[in-house]
Amino acid sequence: MLDITTLGYIAAFCTTCSFIPQVLHIFKTRDTQSISLAMYSIFVTGVALWLVYGVLVIDPPIIIANAITLLLSSIILIMKIKDVTGKRTTFSKTSA
Repeated sequence: MLDITTLGYIAAFCTTCSFIPQVLHIFKTRDTQSISLAMYSIFVTGVALWLVYGVLVIDPPIIIANAITLLLSSIILIMKIKDVTGKRTTFSKTSA
C-alpha cells in the first residue's frame, strides 16, 4: 500500500516536471508571447509562499517540489519580463 509521504513525493514529481517542457520550449524558441505575465507573477508568488509553508511545517515533499517549481517558473517569468521590457524599449525607440 502507498503511504501518504510517497503519494506526496509522486504528486510533487508530476507537478514539478510539468514545467520542464515549457521551460525547454521557451529556451528553444525565445517566444513568451502566449504566456500571461500576470498569471506567472501570481503563480510564482504562490509557489514561493507554498515553499515558506513547507519549510515552516517541515514537509519535505512540499519543500522539494516548490523549490524546484519556483526555480522553473521563475525562469519562465524572468524570460517573459525580459521579452515585455525589450518590446517596450524597442517600441519607444522606434516611436521617437
